[in-house]
Amino acid sequence: MLLIILTFISSLSFLYYGVIFFLNAGMTNEFERYGLREFRNLVGGLQLLGGIGLLVGFVWHPIAIISAGGLALLMLIGFGVRIKMKDGFLLSLPSFIFFVLNGVIFLLRLLEIN
Repeated sequence: MLLIILTFISSLSFLYYGVIFFLNAGMTNEFERYGLREFRNLVGGLQLLGGIGLLVGFVWHPIAIISAGGLALLMLIGFGVRIKMKDGFLLSLPSFIFFVLNGVIFLLRLLEIN
């Protein structure tokens, strides 16, 4: 049951933020501030695909492993960028929390298969 709840929290969050990436000009400004403007659409697309993949993973478990691992990696990179930009603890915390959340989903799904 815990895995289902964690997966829904993560998938719905990434679907929401993936859509926001394409609709919110503030996201463009953030990526320009990071010097990563050319990666904005890629990150938004990966968030959407990851969120969808987590949901599809309820039916086909390998895609949940790939999606959770990919989202964990994406959030780890995002956390690193926030630290590099000296954004501080509160601004860096969401990416770290989603890194841990998707890392847990990844490990739990991996243990299910083995």
